[in-house]
Amino acid sequence: MLSSIISATGLTLQNTLFCTAASIGLGLLLAGAYLLQGNHTKNFTVSLVMLPLLVQAVIMMVNGNIGTGVAVMGAFSLIRFRSFPGSSRDITAIFAAMSVGIATGMGFLGFALIIAIVFATLSVILSKIPLKGKETADRELKITIPETLNYTEVFTDILDKYTKNASLEKVRTTNMGSMYEITYLISLKASNTEKQLIDELRCRNGNLPIILHRAQTAKDEL
Repeated sequence: MLSSIISATGLTLQNTLFCTAASIGLGLLLAGAYLLQGNHTKNFTVSLVMLPLLVQAVIMMVNGNIGTGVAVMGAFSLIRFRSFPGSSRDITAIFAAMSVGIATGMGFLGFALIIAIVFATLSVILSKIPLKGKETADRELKITIPETLNYTEVFTDILDKYTKNASLEKVRTTNMGSMYEITYLISLKASNTEKQLIDELRCRNGNLPIILHRAQTAKDEL
């Protein structure tokens, strides 16, 4: 069951069709498991279905040719550096799809099936378990203040009132050095208090620009 169907007979049309069907089926399994875990996008889900098939095709084309293998490795490197970074869940799903594609491309269909089932089952189960970790920031707050204000403590009482945690991440000068732009990473106590927080900050910084948006450091990052 775990032996390769290609090693015995070589690459034939029948073997190719079997491997292709396995890649598509296991890709659908991985995509289904990804959908059950929560937030998803259509494009990424479709990519998970197609990725095992594409990797399988690449492995079959290489088929022991060292020169072709080096060229393919270079192509994958170009794709990697032109891609947007994703969350740890997305990256894990991509690696799983690629692993399945490599296995089917080498003809190890039984091994690919086991890996896909174990990964899909485990990922869904772990996504449903409420694991508590260190509190992370979910908002980035940028406040412009005049140079006369002491930025280290000027907003401490307001942030303590509306946030669970707040850390000062960056300070830079702006407007020819006459103002400071300070950046906090914060986690709000309640999402519906954004307006109250901004209103109190405006009163403190003289109604200068304030920007509050989702932090780039996502909860599920690596």
